[in-house]
Amino acid sequence: MGRRIRFDWRKDGLRLILIIIGIAVGACLIKVLIWEHYYYLEKEGSERSTAISSPTTEDNLDETEISDAELNNYTVAPDRPRYLSIEKLGIKNARILPVGLSSSKQLQTPNNIFDVGWYTGSGLPGEGGTMVMDGHNGGPTRAGVFKYLPDLTEGDIINVERGDGKNFSYSVVENTAYPLDQANANMNSAFISPVSGKESITLITCSGEWSDVQKTYLSRQFVKAVLLEQ
Repeated sequence: MGRRIRFDWRKDGLRLILIIIGIAVGACLIKVLIWEHYYYLEKEGSERSTAISSPTTEDNLDETEISDAELNNYTVAPDRPRYLSIEKLGIKNARILPVGLSSSKQLQTPNNIFDVGWYTGSGLPGEGGTMVMDGHNGGPTRAGVFKYLPDLTEGDIINVERGDGKNFSYSVVENTAYPLDQANANMNSAFISPVSGKESITLITCSGEWSDVQKTYLSRQFVKAVLLEQ
């Protein structure tokens, strides 16, 4: 007859429990490592990127500087925004071009990195609403019109010249960077004045680090300013 194997719960049972616990811990560790792998893959490139040399979300961005002649000859309807200036950032008479929404309902941006986009579904200067404008923070090799938008602080002045030559000055009251998921959820607030009853302007640009995986910057900058008394 074969030898009977006896199971000792005091000794072998403890060993079995330890083996089961070890397998469970190992499985959890593998799961965490897999999650971390895909998480950091999604954020890949954010620590080693530089805004100027990184690729952009659009391959055909124009980095050609706008000539004085092009600026001077640029005209719009009398009630529409024509130029944007921010003395603190060295922005003087940047052209404001009308933009709409893409097929995926995203706010479009001018092709030239030195132009500012004004969303035609938003307000007009002097009309009491909220203008929404955007611009690039850079192209493949050069800084764009809104590269230094994060540097604006409360009280800084944003100037808009209308097509009829009338100027409107707006004082910054908020400057916030949002991660991509929060930025999309925050878009509706871009159309609301930060001060009830006050005409306002919202400037939006990309900010933060560049993601090689997502082919975009990982944050969006929202600057809100209210109209000063004329």
